[in-house]
Amino acid sequence: MNILLVGSGGREHAILKKLAASPKAAKIYVLPGNGGMDDLAECVPVGAKDIDGIVAFAKEHAIDFAVVAPDDPLVLGAVDALEKIGVRCFGPRANAAIIEGSKVFSKNLMKKYGIPTAEYAVFSDMDEALAYLDTAKIPTVVKADGLALGKGVILAFTRDEAKAAVRSMMADRIFGASGSRIVIEEFLEGPEVSVLSFTDGKTIVPMVSSMDHKRAKDGDEGLNTGGMGTIAPNPYYTDEVAARCMREIFLPTVEAMRSEGRPFKGCLYFGLMITKDGPKVIEYNCRFGDPETQVVLPLLRTDLLEIMEAVADERLADVDVRFSEDCACCVVLASDGYPQKYATGFPITVDADFAAELFIAGAKRADEQLLTAGGRVLGVTATAPTLREAVDKAYENAAKVHFENAYCRRDVGKRALAVL
Repeated sequence: MNILLVGSGGREHAILKKLAASPKAAKIYVLPGNGGMDDLAECVPVGAKDIDGIVAFAKEHAIDFAVVAPDDPLVLGAVDALEKIGVRCFGPRANAAIIEGSKVFSKNLMKKYGIPTAEYAVFSDMDEALAYLDTAKIPTVVKADGLALGKGVILAFTRDEAKAAVRSMMADRIFGASGSRIVIEEFLEGPEVSVLSFTDGKTIVPMVSSMDHKRAKDGDEGLNTGGMGTIAPNPYYTDEVAARCMREIFLPTVEAMRSEGRPFKGCLYFGLMITKDGPKVIEYNCRFGDPETQVVLPLLRTDLLEIMEAVADERLADVDVRFSEDCACCVVLASDGYPQKYATGFPITVDADFAAELFIAGAKRADEQLLTAGGRVLGVTATAPTLREAVDKAYENAAKVHFENAYCRRDVGKRALAVL
């Protein structure tokens, strides 16, 4: 089977490794891929948002199955365009990907169908938003409506911070057109949990829960990033919480999307807050999370390609999706200065006794040498019977990867270990 994978980051590398392990996989192409993927697939310089280019490539190379991983091409209709030429796909169509593409849509969906989430108000006029903040409860959360590379959310702890956030989005357009509408919502408190799930629009199968570490610095200080590390499973996601989420959030969301004529097929990501009133949805994503994928997929025991085909064919209920009982930890090595200014182009070397999974995110190959080419350069993932062992093993192996100006958080997994 000829497979096309759209994307270029650590998430895509994790997906690629699982696809390449399937006996059904023959030739795999990654568009555009990165320098660390070329041992498993052919990387082709076609951008993830170049829908016409992706379709033309699929036609020319007799692609049998496509996996569209990032949010942008999903929202832009990559799956619709590929299906139109007869290519089976894993990933939602554009009318379902809107669940991430528009926070206004997702909040209104939850309100309509009684899915627990934070109270909120929507604004397309800046002056009205600023006036609302004069009496709004503080702290609050200000969100750009559209996609913003995972950074379109600002937590405001004072009224001035909230107003500055509104002005930055609506007047300064720091997130471009994505900030032309905003959501101002209630500040929720409690531990956060990420739950990725497979769904074919009818059946939903949650994966192992995880905990992301978004802030750049130890102790959850510094700027928000795309994610500096993850652990799985998340100890706050107990069996009781999982059952409640299935009953009150997961199944109602799948059914709501079907009722709206937008059946969701692919990976539906639930960002949850476990509040004193129970679990509530912070956000939906229409795809695998990054770097959550890098701890969840190494624990998957069922053939990923088999699952993805079942999702595309709406027969997920027939597949026995199994995960290991082990724990996993991913430590992200970034370029110092990320998520702001940082230097790239440094050689990456790995010690011979490295003994973990390496997921390349921001790197390129030049003259057979792997060089840094992004903010988040790579992730080191280790699995073990206990979380403590997985964390220790991940850090032990992260120390065996070298490049100039490498930086990582030193406390990935600390919060989770504190409650075990």
